[in-house]
Amino acid sequence: MRALLSSIALTTLALASPLISHAEVKVDDAWVRATVPQQKSTGAFMRITSTEPTTLVAVRTNAAPVSEVHEMKMEDNVMKMRKVEPGVAIQPGKPLELKPGGYHVMLMDLPSAMTAGTHVPLTLVFKDAAGKESTVDVHAMVRALNAAAPAAMDHGKHKH
Repeated sequence: MRALLSSIALTTLALASPLISHAEVKVDDAWVRATVPQQKSTGAFMRITSTEPTTLVAVRTNAAPVSEVHEMKMEDNVMKMRKVEPGVAIQPGKPLELKPGGYHVMLMDLPSAMTAGTHVPLTLVFKDAAGKESTVDVHAMVRALNAAAPAAMDHGKHKH
């Protein structure tokens, strides 16, 4: 009887496994724009892809007391920036570009300048369709104010 129950349990688990999926979130080209002394905010930029539908709902960092996902967009011939709530949806295989002039992360109330060549730790918080949260840790390179976006560099795959 015990062998039969074990066999049934293993078979059930094997059949259910394909139904359990975890999004693989990949972050590429993460960077932060350097600041000048006394500047209190800057932006963080990157490309995010996922194997499953997910939503970027928050970004945390110890480098800034306030970090928010924002969007810049033209409204009535005026460029406006706003906080995105509850987040930005990411479709499978379709990259979300966080870039100047579009979606981006605002780092605000900076306690000190962001110096080119240093790294900023960011924790990206995602929520899947079932409401389960997952995180991806990223180390974004601080780039000079006049620097263009970096060439494609892989910052590693992160599975969740």
